Amino acid sequence: MDQTGLYLTKMRATAPLIHNITNYVAMNVMANVLLAAGASPAMVHAREEVAEFAGLAHALTINIGTLDPAWAEAMEMAARVMTDAGRPWVLDPVGVGATRFRQDVCARLLNLHPTVIRGNASEILALAGIGAKGRGVDSTDTVKAAEDAARDLARRTGAIVAVSGPIDYVTDGAQSASIANGHSLMPRVTALGCSLNGVIAAFLVGQTAFPATLAALAYYGIAGERAAQHAQGPGTFQSAFIDALYSLSADELTTFAKVRQA
Repeated sequence: MDQTGLYLTKMRATAPLIHNITNYVAMNVMANVLLAAGASPAMVHAREEVAEFAGLAHALTINIGTLDPAWAEAMEMAARVMTDAGRPWVLDPVGVGATRFRQDVCARLLNLHPTVIRGNASEILALAGIGAKGRGVDSTDTVKAAEDAARDLARRTGAIVAVSGPIDYVTDGAQSASIANGHSLMPRVTALGCSLNGVIAAFLVGQTAFPATLAALAYYGIAGERAAQHAQGPGTFQSAFIDALYSLSADELTTFAKVRQA
């Protein structure tokens, strides 16, 4: 992708409103990440207003990390609004393999046609119906082990499927790519993975889904690489990461993106 930075330029020019139904742990970090990137975050999950608010948003993210029945209903309501309006939304099936409740909720959400599904290898394997060895939100499977499942899931759902790991894998079922940007400190800060969903959603607004997803992942990974140059550990990394998201230019994204067709 020779012009990866153009996706960042358009996202920042649009400054999209991103509606997030995410877990309690992620809300603050995710809001700061989206603001630094150039988008506008909103955390809205009450059933009484979620559909109305979804009608105002440019894109939606759904993260099932701290799931309960009321939130599950709100997620479906918001996702239905976005699908009916033809607007993008991102599903993060956190720990989907852990309980029947999570599996049932994700099955219903898949029927509402997410634009992008992003998870670790174990979550993608579980969502695709293949037994995986996930431990809570952790992944004990490799990205490589989930590639076939990701392609199958993409074909069945029509979604872009992004498998997060040391080297990310993204597929729409027909074409696939890898993104090698990132740093080992990123998984050491809680909610950075959850916050990536919002950045992907922001890049999707008004842009072609597959290359926009690749650009979002590269942007996020490069920010991690930049932050690690100034960090003494996970605590200082988080602050440096927010700064890196804010300061990274479109030209730098194009230059340093490690995106390869797979």
